[in-house]
Amino acid sequence: MGKTWSGNCRARWHDYKHRQIYLITLKKRKEVSPFGRIAGDWRLPKGSYGRSYLEASPLGGIIKTCLKEISSIHPALKVFQYALMPDHLHILLSVEAELDEIVGRKLAAFKVMVNKRANLEKVFEKGFNDQIITSSRNLNVIYEYLRDNPYRLAVRYACRNYFTRVNNIRVCGEEVSAYGNFQLLSSPFKEQVVIHRADSEEIKKENLERWRHVGLNGGVLVSPFISPAEKAVREEAESQEMRIILITHEAFPERFKPSAREFALCSEGRLLILSLGYPVGTALSRAHCMQMNAFAKELSTRLLR
Repeated sequence: MGKTWSGNCRARWHDYKHRQIYLITLKKRKEVSPFGRIAGDWRLPKGSYGRSYLEASPLGGIIKTCLKEISSIHPALKVFQYALMPDHLHILLSVEAELDEIVGRKLAAFKVMVNKRANLEKVFEKGFNDQIITSSRNLNVIYEYLRDNPYRLAVRYACRNYFTRVNNIRVCGEEVSAYGNFQLLSSPFKEQVVIHRADSEEIKKENLERWRHVGLNGGVLVSPFISPAEKAVREEAESQEMRIILITHEAFPERFKPSAREFALCSEGRLLILSLGYPVGTALSRAHCMQMNAFAKELSTRLLR
């Protein structure tokens, strides 16, 4: 697989004019002031008044007003929910009827609306990220994920050591040790990476396109990355700043520290390593591979905390 991945990846198999629900992400330009600040107390129980939330800046307030008026761009556009964050905006956007042009053009019009209201040349970065919400996705899970965005950021600010090592926790029925960014488990857009010898070239191509789209648009790739082809996917994902949950069968040594490459990925919040805890030096068997791939499949279909 050549190094052909790039940011703002579109799903080439998808018609962006059709009726569809998307999770859209628009990123703030670095030169622009923050859309708000995280306020409240992350330690309060979920649902409590005063728990972490985003206190919008004047620019953030303009964005929220424009979201309420998005149907003026096209009557088929409807915002189900959004999450305004200091440096980006998530929009759960429903396209409720066939559009006259691709949804990206409508998002460009939304950006222009914000620019004019804010009296700024450009508020958002070029392009956008998208996840296509199919019938297999639970909208309630995505609603909850968006509502918890300020909380997760508050935890990252307050608990720098949160992204370290934890032993003997249960995840999807497995007792594992973990090192890295635990918040990757909470992503509703996780995809298992597995390539079977019997897969046709067409199936391999379709899978690579799906993993590419999910990973480049903020999702998480989950796999032990065993075969050379799977390792190639991992290398490409790392080079393109995607997020990964890596599964290994061997236990972490007593004074475990990841390799320099993996430590850097963990410190950037882009990697979580999960160990099934077999003794160090245990040879990798077919049974281990099957167990890890089954675990990856379970992880990719569940929203975890």
